Amino acid sequence: MSKVAVRTDDLAEFFVRAKEAARKADQGQEFEKKVTLSFEDPQRMFTVLSETRRRLMSEVMREPKTIKELTSRLHRNRSSVTKDVGMLEKMGLIVSSRQSNPGHGFQKVVQSIAPRIEMVATLG
Repeated sequence: MSKVAVRTDDLAEFFVRAKEAARKADQGQEFEKKVTLSFEDPQRMFTVLSETRRRLMSEVMREPKTIKELTSRLHRNRSSVTKDVGMLEKMGLIVSSRQSNPGHGFQKVVQSIAPRIEMVATLG
C-alpha cells in the first residue's frame, strides 16, 4: 500500500467516493493504491487516533519493531502497547506477525501498512 488517508466525512461524501470507485471498476481503470478510513465526527477520529497511538504508528512507519522495542521507545507498559497494537491492527493501519526469537520463543513484530498516513479533519 502506498498511502492511507484517515478523514472525517459524512455519509453523502462516502457515497460520492463509492460511486467514483464503482465507475472506475466498470471502466476497467486502475485504482489508486490507497486506503481511506472515514469517521463522521472529528472528535471520534482524534479519540481513536490519540497522540500515543499516532506516536506508535510513527515508530513502526520508520521501521518494523517488536512489542518490546515499542514498549521501550515509547516509555509505556507492555499491556497498553499490546492493546493499542490490537486496535490499530483491527482498523487496518498496522499489521503484526510472529517471528521466532531463538532461545526465547516468539516475538510479535509490528509494521505499518503504508509509508505515509494522511489525517484530514473537516469541521463544519
